Amino acid sequence: MKYYYLALCWILLTSCHQAKYLNAAPATSATPPEQSKPKPMTHRVSKEVYYNKVLGMLLGSAIGDAMGAPTEMWSRKDILVEYGFVTGPDTMVRTPSGEGTWQYNLPAGGTTDDTRWKKLMVEFAGTQHWQSLQPQAFAAFIQHRYLAQIDSLKNTQSYDPEPFEDQARRMAWLQEWALVAKPYVAQDLPKYSDALSKFYGGEMTCAGMLYSPVIGACLPTNPEKAYQQAYNLAIFDLGYARDMTALVAAMVAAAFEKKATPESITNTIRVIDPQGYFKSRLVGRAAYRFYHLAKEIVYNTKAITRHELPDDLQIPAAMQAMDTLQYYQMMQAFAQLDQANEDLPFHPGEIFLIATTAMLYSSFDFEQTMHFIINYGRDNDTVAAIAGAILGTYWGADRLPQNHVGTIIRVNQQQLGIDLPALAAQMTAHYEAQFSSDRQTEP
Repeated sequence: MKYYYLALCWILLTSCHQAKYLNAAPATSATPPEQSKPKPMTHRVSKEVYYNKVLGMLLGSAIGDAMGAPTEMWSRKDILVEYGFVTGPDTMVRTPSGEGTWQYNLPAGGTTDDTRWKKLMVEFAGTQHWQSLQPQAFAAFIQHRYLAQIDSLKNTQSYDPEPFEDQARRMAWLQEWALVAKPYVAQDLPKYSDALSKFYGGEMTCAGMLYSPVIGACLPTNPEKAYQQAYNLAIFDLGYARDMTALVAAMVAAAFEKKATPESITNTIRVIDPQGYFKSRLVGRAAYRFYHLAKEIVYNTKAITRHELPDDLQIPAAMQAMDTLQYYQMMQAFAQLDQANEDLPFHPGEIFLIATTAMLYSSFDFEQTMHFIINYGRDNDTVAAIAGAILGTYWGADRLPQNHVGTIIRVNQQQLGIDLPALAAQMTAHYEAQFSSDRQTEP
């Protein structure tokens, strides 16, 4: 077994071959539908468009994160009892943690590690050339941040426990990641194998999807290049989670295209496969099967008519404003997602499936997608952050719900030290510096 993990790590480190895992959903097809591969999108994005879309990516993700933060990992019943039908960010009652919020009972608009990871990746991207993001440099960047937090904890001076607890949370946020990053930086394959096998208990998690939307923004209109760069930096992912991390980056990159459509964005799941996941023996490509299942769920539930509504259908008081048919269709979509769920709420397949289902079900409408995801429950802040990043890029910051935007910007600036417009400006300046006005992005 030890040699198996060593072989796996060699694949992950060199990025020359795909990892093949069998713990996937039942196959629907071993090969993709016949489809002509689109030509690379290589035209330059204007400074104004780029800023609007990259800010949309950051804000869309943060809105989703903030909407899900109060009820992260809750059941649908608990959400309904405490908050009713969630339609926007709300105040929360929760204790701080490394992966969650860093403060007690944040006001509406507070975010978790899903937004912190976007900030960290923007800062890392500012040190790199975007056509060649280096995974070893990424690991070293995380390791450096972790060591800095250790030093800050050691240098904390206080009689009260709160400053120590606060600094310990900042260190704990990167603890699991740093334990994997250290042997990766040293290119120590056995120790990297051991560390990766114990990353969050050795579960296949959705690690890379937390930061890969920023990679997509580094390579606007070039989804295939974004896929490969995100795949290379998915050093914390196992198996098909790595493919899904890369696909999220590809969808964000595709959303920068001037004539992008929901179909052109989700089509990346069908046609972009530089690592050859569709060729995997026995199981094919898990990401495509989840995409296919998402489309099937949407088709089945949208086909329900009023004549099929149960006579004894009762709508909870908090959802009385919803149309009866729309309520029943959504509940049926939730039920079908329940049948496909994995035991672990932040399993990459489940995250990818829920996000894709919600976007398709809502026809890429931002607010409706957020409502679907948050009220479904489970790891809703992460799912909403991923879908929000894709849709935020697609629509741009100026077309996101402005009643949420101001709250998100203010609370993250004042309470959490995360200045989303400033991060977007940093990305835009770096984009301009790398790609001058007389140069196009590489295919």
